[in-house]
Amino acid sequence: MIHVTVLFFAVLRELVGQAEAELELPGEVTQLAELLPILEQQYPALRGKLLQVRVAVNESFVDAALQLKDHDVIALIPPVAGA
Repeated sequence: MIHVTVLFFAVLRELVGQAEAELELPGEVTQLAELLPILEQQYPALRGKLLQVRVAVNESFVDAALQLKDHDVIALIPPVAGA
């Protein structure tokens, strides 16, 4: 099993009511793309919102095919409107 920390930023933090979550992923979940539906299931307020977020793993922006490793830190960063 893989253990990860998920950090929620800005409006996502407000939607889930917390800044971070520690998750133990099922054995079949190995890619970032497989984690996002789990987050939407665990936090229904995120449904439909994760398609627009940028995702960083261990402080580097990544794509959904990334292979997750034990103790990864995953940051979910929503789009920001500029002035």
